[in-house]
Amino acid sequence: MKKGFVILQPSIILTTIAIALLAVNPGIFSSVIQNEKAKEVAQNFRNLKAAIENYWNTAKPTTPTAAIGTAQSVPGYINAIPANFTISNPTAVAGQPGVYSITIVYKGRDVDVKKVREYGMLDVYEENGYIKLTFYLQKWW
Repeated sequence: MKKGFVILQPSIILTTIAIALLAVNPGIFSSVIQNEKAKEVAQNFRNLKAAIENYWNTAKPTTPTAAIGTAQSVPGYINAIPANFTISNPTAVAGQPGVYSITIVYKGRDVDVKKVREYGMLDVYEENGYIKLTFYLQKWW
């Protein structure tokens, strides 16, 4: 009789270790899910901001305050705004002709703003329980 492991033995050992880890720390997977959700939210902020800036600079809307916002898309760049996200209409910045502010809001309450910052969105902030990103666009045309 040969000595050694049969293919089934290592899989039984790994399964036993996995069950033991879950018994000791059941939150191990919930933190992974929270990190992935924060990464997804950060990427959505990044994509929405880039789409708005690209649309703004290429489409050159004649009425900036009606160009983006209530529509559930950024024409030619994003077909649908992700769930729990809203985009405000551009608002003229007082004392700065041709400058507009836009705010992207994440209304889901399942992500920590600190985690979103960890994934590269340093400009996000929390207000009234929502995560927000405000940025400015210059009308140069």
